[in-house]
Amino acid sequence: MRLNSLALRLFATSAAWTLLALPLAGYIIYSLYREDVQLSFDAQLKKLLTQITIDSMSTMGDQPVIPPNLYEPLFEVTQSGWYWQIRPVDGAPGRTLVSPSLATAVLPSPYDRKFPTDDTGTRWMNVPGPTGTTIRILEFIDSPGHDPDKTKYSIIVAGPMDWFEATVAKFRTRLTSALALVGLGLLAVTVFQVRFGLLPLRRVEKSLASIRSGQAERLEGNLPAEIEPLQSELNALIESNQDIIDRARTQVGNLAHALKTPLAVLTNEAHEDESPFGVKVAEQAHLMRDQISHYLDRARIAARTSTIGRVTPVDATAGPLVRALERIHQDKGVSFDLAVQPGAKFQGEKQDLEEMLGNLLDNACKWGKGRVYLAAVVNSQDTTGRRKLRITVEDDGPGLSPEQRAKIGKRGLRLDETKPGSGLGLSIVSDLATSYRGKLSLEASKHGGLKAILDLPAV
Repeated sequence: MRLNSLALRLFATSAAWTLLALPLAGYIIYSLYREDVQLSFDAQLKKLLTQITIDSMSTMGDQPVIPPNLYEPLFEVTQSGWYWQIRPVDGAPGRTLVSPSLATAVLPSPYDRKFPTDDTGTRWMNVPGPTGTTIRILEFIDSPGHDPDKTKYSIIVAGPMDWFEATVAKFRTRLTSALALVGLGLLAVTVFQVRFGLLPLRRVEKSLASIRSGQAERLEGNLPAEIEPLQSELNALIESNQDIIDRARTQVGNLAHALKTPLAVLTNEAHEDESPFGVKVAEQAHLMRDQISHYLDRARIAARTSTIGRVTPVDATAGPLVRALERIHQDKGVSFDLAVQPGAKFQGEKQDLEEMLGNLLDNACKWGKGRVYLAAVVNSQDTTGRRKLRITVEDDGPGLSPEQRAKIGKRGLRLDETKPGSGLGLSIVSDLATSYRGKLSLEASKHGGLKAILDLPAV
């Protein structure tokens, strides 16, 4: 997932909610369970206190009796954590009774420490027990025979808090492990959900790549209802783009035909007039024809380069050009060294690639001593992230100085009038490359001549 992507946003929001909701739910469940265990523990203490109070205070005498240990066997085990104690309050005389588990120890009284009673008249207190571990004390004040005029006694029942804490801690560990597994599962499901939910966008991306590479003309396939409007609009945009290009080509062709005849008439009339005026008119007519041809060519190039889906293999285009140039320059004995990457394709019209390669190879044949080098490779070094096709044409001729290389790209400029040509070749190549958002650059070749580097969009 890239940093700025829909997938990361969806995953981050879902993961944030999971990481927030699961701990919160775990805390609520843990709190409710702890409260339930606490209520259960307190209910057990209340039950024991009620039984001990009934059995010890139901006597008609002035002294409590020893209750039978029929409710909790741990009352018989020394320092088990479960204790009961009966003793008079406020220093009144009377017998003190304790469970065998308490032995010689004495439990503190919440009544003596002024703890308030609850709605049932009992008092609660957590204190360290005889063994140093925390115990929970429940106390009730009563008199033998439940007679308020007799001596009041403190009846205490105590239970170990370590049992309570151990039970809660065990549940907390299990709950944490379960929620952690659920969280990992939810994150995994979220990743799958994001990828599955955004899968149609990947199909749209691949379909658009197929359209751009010339393998398809429309965005086809069954897409979810949310993306169907996008599919319709993209197809309409592609059709509109093609219609605009067709109209532009038609208008360019009409303009070329409309200007061709008047210019031919002016040129012929000027040639029949040998006066300085006729010569000047003929000169300007030729200039107008060149300028009109130049800008009409650029208009046609712009129309072609705006077309989506035009793909041209480099090796299939370069092969016929090389064979034709070998026949044209057979008197010079020109040989070609080709190094074209298999599968390299130009994102554009075939005739444009033929014109660019033809001009560069023809120049190399004219200026070289007999050896021309052609290489083509596809790389991804473009700053926009798109693949680029780099074509290099080199020769073993005398080469050019940096000043000459800076001048040679200018339209109509020829450094050597003895060579055939119009001086428009490199200018045409540069214009075509620029129209495809590429560029033409000239460098010194390691073979001694000129090295022309042509960067173009690749499929």
